[in-house]
Amino acid sequence: MKVIVVGCGRVGATLAGLLASEGHDVRVVDRRPKAARRLPDSPRIRFHEGNGYSRSVLEAAGVEHADAFVAVTSGDNSNIVSARTARETYRVPIVLARIYDPRRADIYRELGIPTIASVRWTVHRIHQMLLHRHLSPELGFGNGETVLVRSEVPDYLIGRRLAEFEVDGEIRVVEVTRGGHSLIPAHGTSAQADDLVTFAVAATALGRLRGFLDKELGT
Repeated sequence: MKVIVVGCGRVGATLAGLLASEGHDVRVVDRRPKAARRLPDSPRIRFHEGNGYSRSVLEAAGVEHADAFVAVTSGDNSNIVSARTARETYRVPIVLARIYDPRRADIYRELGIPTIASVRWTVHRIHQMLLHRHLSPELGFGNGETVLVRSEVPDYLIGRRLAEFEVDGEIRVVEVTRGGHSLIPAHGTSAQADDLVTFAVAATALGRLRGFLDKELGT
């Protein structure tokens, strides 16, 4: 992916290094030129000095071709303005923002911008949401070790028991929404077309779940 990270503090720099190590192209924006010292030496990371809500700065960073945009500065106002600019002006597909005041979460939610508030697992949570975005994380527990995610059932699994998804200690089916109604599946409950399934998943097993869902779909 091509990812723009606005804010080169501890979280932004760590996230940029993590993504670059996995082969993603990262552009980091910060108004403090000295912040670039936090970044690891990587050909996949480029630093841009300026405000994250400046269109000229964002365009220089390639926002028009970005796959994802993450705002993690130290200011809620800066994060919301830059996130809105990325989503509404440049139509970046994935926009995430960090907040310090949880009372502002509703503002982001109304704008369709997922937020991350806890300092301890900010990098971990953003990383999950970028790489496993189609699993739609709903809720996290502890420091992000366990998450709830929802996904539609792929066609090849229709008619098979939902319990076939489960892996002890890693993946558990906890709820199914079917025809607009929610139910707790029994051990023998089979998947039906258009089921929306909620999984409790260990963060380390998100890739495994994605593999189950993508199997035989050619994705």
